Amino acid sequence: MKAAKDFFTEEEIMRIESAVQQAEKLTSGEVVPMVVDESYDYPRAEILGAGLFSLATAVSLSWAFFGESLWHFLWLFALCYFPFKLLIRNVPSLRRRLIHPAEISEEVAEKAVISFLEQGLHHTRDETGILILISLFERRVHVLADRGINAVVPANHWDGIVHTITEGIHRGETCNALCLAIETCGRILEEHFPAKDDDTDELSNLILG
Repeated sequence: MKAAKDFFTEEEIMRIESAVQQAEKLTSGEVVPMVVDESYDYPRAEILGAGLFSLATAVSLSWAFFGESLWHFLWLFALCYFPFKLLIRNVPSLRRRLIHPAEISEEVAEKAVISFLEQGLHHTRDETGILILISLFERRVHVLADRGINAVVPANHWDGIVHTITEGIHRGETCNALCLAIETCGRILEEHFPAKDDDTDELSNLILG
């Protein structure tokens, strides 16, 4: 899995930043796409997964070679535990299967809130910042808008944005999908927050990592 800082090529970064600039010409809102490696490290998945795999391996080997000896089972379990834990940590597809989808959704949503605050999206002049978070490990997208936008734009308006980017990720066309989503955000915001003469670009046009 590519790291967030290397996820897009230089050309793609320029396209995304240009898409943000074009969208923000339509509106006083601020659109900030952000790509992170993961929203959380999920230590429980490593612990439970390593425990289960070690248990199955130790039981099988002790039964096959040592006549179900408890003492042999214990050292086999201990021997297997950390290699399995390391394997789970370094194979994202395996670790992802050991995490409940509800937990993934909660962690991505929490990461979006934290990033929203850390990046200062809540400090825009008209409270019209919108974060598009792409979390690579989870393969999830979360859109979070400030209260100025939430007061007039229904939350379900962002479902289409999430779907567009998610489908693009699955097709290997993340850049195209993200640019399209940014353009759509600009059109949605234009209706309620048209551009003003004294608008300034208050936030970053793309955050990686």
